Amino acid sequence: MAVLTPKQELPELVDHLFRHQAGRMIATLVRVFGPRHIDLAEEVVQDALLKALQQWSYRGIPDNPTAWLIQVAKNRALDLLRRESSLQEKTDEITRAFAAQESLANQQLASQTTSEQLDDTLGMIFMACHPAIPREGRVALTLKTVGGFGTSEIARAFLAKEPTVAQRLVRAKRLIREEGISFALPSEKEMSARLDSVLEVLYLLFNEGYTAHAGENLVRADLVEEALRLCSLLLQHTATKQPKCHALLSLMLFQTARLPARTNEAGELFLLSEQDRTRWDRPLIYLGYRHLEQSAAGEEFTEYHLQAAIAACHAAASRFELTDWAEIVRLYDLLVALNPSPVIALNRAVAVAKWKGAEAGIRAIEEISEHPALQHYYLLPATLGDLWRELGDAPRAADFYQQALHQPCSEPERRFLTRRLAQLSQQ
Repeated sequence: MAVLTPKQELPELVDHLFRHQAGRMIATLVRVFGPRHIDLAEEVVQDALLKALQQWSYRGIPDNPTAWLIQVAKNRALDLLRRESSLQEKTDEITRAFAAQESLANQQLASQTTSEQLDDTLGMIFMACHPAIPREGRVALTLKTVGGFGTSEIARAFLAKEPTVAQRLVRAKRLIREEGISFALPSEKEMSARLDSVLEVLYLLFNEGYTAHAGENLVRADLVEEALRLCSLLLQHTATKQPKCHALLSLMLFQTARLPARTNEAGELFLLSEQDRTRWDRPLIYLGYRHLEQSAAGEEFTEYHLQAAIAACHAAASRFELTDWAEIVRLYDLLVALNPSPVIALNRAVAVAKWKGAEAGIRAIEEISEHPALQHYYLLPATLGDLWRELGDAPRAADFYQQALHQPCSEPERRFLTRRLAQLSQQ
């Protein structure tokens, strides 16, 4: 055993290890037990975490914590199998499956993923993201079973009540049993459509992490990191290494590269025009361009391709004033044709305003302002406030900022709007 770690650091260490190993262990157990026993798989892994917290506090951190967790999970699984008569024949399979993981951990290569582990993890992702499961259930189940997030963490991340998230998980697991959803990669014929459902979940995870819709923090880094990790996993397997996965990962990388400049140390929001671009993460931007180039293979053209291309235009401009707004509007025109979302149309209107002026932007917004989906979307009045402010109409701008403050948004966004109002009163 290693030297004891201070007690306040122990939960952080266990959480880090558990986050990186839980998904692999649960996926392996679900493959062996079958999807009907997903709760049993989660119980085994949860027990390993609790045992680590209890024993490491007194005995110290093992020399190889990862191998320790795997060994404990395997022993607990074997104990449970002996009590479950219907699963007793799975004992040898569990021993073989965990022996490979334990061997890998003992070689100090735990960050690497074997092909068997990758198959298990992707099988788990496709099961959790099955289209038969409602969208919110897919997101929660993916975070719980693949990401190792606790129910309380998921509830905090999405500002939902813990019993609500727990119920979503219960319903998702019930649907897996009732619909006979299998733990396996889809057939080649089904892959593209099923992959769309997976990418939608990862896109939702990333967006919620990148711009939280409410709460104290604008960014939830754990969700951003998990979305990046899972999208990268898809590109490690030949069956899922498809151009649209490259496109989504490219978009995520471009957006993540801006995170260091989006807020200051106090968590205050900076608009794209205000950001210090020297703080953008250049290696991530270069990686984004690489995946964007790889996304061009094949004939399928998705909205992820277009969104990544728009993000690439922003990344290419060393100063805000050098942004190619004409090209961005052209890309938004294609995107709106592909997905006529009012939110995308609002983003297009902002680009129109930057290209042709505030009045042109206001006219573009007026065309979509009555859409039901935008009636409680704070960015609609906030954008109008910015455009009227640019035109010198302070009273009208203030009215729109006030409207925006009455809509749901995060605390950093609320403080930003309040600052805008204060600036108007000083003019």
